[in-house]
Amino acid sequence: MRILVLGAGGFIGRQIVGTLLDAGHRVVGTVRSTDALSAAFPKAKFIAIDLAKALSAKDWQCHLADVDVIVNAAGVLRGRDMDAIHFAMPKALHTAAKAASVRRVVLISAISARSDVSTDYSQSKLAGEAELRSSGLDWIILRPSLVYGDGSYGGTSLMRGLAGMPLFVPLPGDGEFAFNPIHVQDLARSVRIVCEEDFVPCKVLEPVGPETLTVKELLARYRAWMGFGSARFLRIPVPVMRFFGRIGDLTGDGPIATNSLVQMIAGNTGDSEAFVRMIGFAPRSLEVALQERPAQVQDRWHARLFFLAPLLQAVLVFMWLMSALVGLSHGGGQTDALVDRLGLPQGLADPLRIGSCALDILVAATLVFDRSAVRSALLQLVVVLGYTLVIGFALPELWFDPLGSLLKNIPIMVAIAIYGIIGDKR
Repeated sequence: MRILVLGAGGFIGRQIVGTLLDAGHRVVGTVRSTDALSAAFPKAKFIAIDLAKALSAKDWQCHLADVDVIVNAAGVLRGRDMDAIHFAMPKALHTAAKAASVRRVVLISAISARSDVSTDYSQSKLAGEAELRSSGLDWIILRPSLVYGDGSYGGTSLMRGLAGMPLFVPLPGDGEFAFNPIHVQDLARSVRIVCEEDFVPCKVLEPVGPETLTVKELLARYRAWMGFGSARFLRIPVPVMRFFGRIGDLTGDGPIATNSLVQMIAGNTGDSEAFVRMIGFAPRSLEVALQERPAQVQDRWHARLFFLAPLLQAVLVFMWLMSALVGLSHGGGQTDALVDRLGLPQGLADPLRIGSCALDILVAATLVFDRSAVRSALLQLVVVLGYTLVIGFALPELWFDPLGSLLKNIPIMVAIAIYGIIGDKR
């Protein structure tokens, strides 16, 4: 079959693509940029499309030729594009799919997408489910619990990061929030099964693993798996977690968001025996999965770096803002000396000082609002290198300043480069 996979570049989407290819299906994936996925999956075809803007049936008509099944694994936990990706885009896609005689649509939803969960994530997911049910197409809705795997993303990355904290493991509330975690390979296998013709459509399945585990138990298992020893827990009150979630909401990034916290508290358990009866195989347990794939050094690195990445981002933002503030309030003398050494008119001193401070603020804003760590790191490196070369040429004595006025820029550039490598979470 020819299968179109939306969200093919995500943690779940990549595994679905690989599983479908292994089963002999022809796969077309939608991604923001095709280069990386085309190299990783040379047997698949990828199309670059911004799902949040593909809101008309015409946007999809040219991509549905000979498509038998659509797998919608696209989703966002926060941000202004949520309604577009979860509801408006699928509505346009379903209209085009019906006209193109697409046989079936498989939607990856979430087990916490329920009417009693008031987050915009849950409500938009439910709206997307309702739209699919009424589309006139054959459909399957999958509502998985926490999805984990060799890699990690979102909730599982947060679990690993918490489990890898030194000294103690922060525990949200009493840590009794329950999950039935399912391995991403078992979820992808389930997707492959429901795509195929002999699976009866118009069903809602809850892909869940055989174990019911609390957050506390999950953290303890991950910590032991990574080789960090037994867990010593420090309870973090839920109101404090909500405060950190609001910070994540405001910045649009960060390891914790209000939605993820509410979804965790809402409950993420399902009937594993019912799922086995419907899907025809038994997913592995977390214990078996961790035993089959012992932790490696990169797993420990990722866990320990998970919270260091946003901390490094915050420190860099603070550095640029303080640089602008200090430059505006106390930078007059040094700017005058720089202009004099460069042989420039003295009238340029204030515009140069104010302009450099404005540039510092712009860099800080880029760090906060640009989701590409690579892009913001490159901008910072160019600015720091430019400052270093110009000031080092005009005021060479600063290289020998005992406080390291210019020498400090070298480790700062290294820190910026590290952020560019570890700062992206996608």
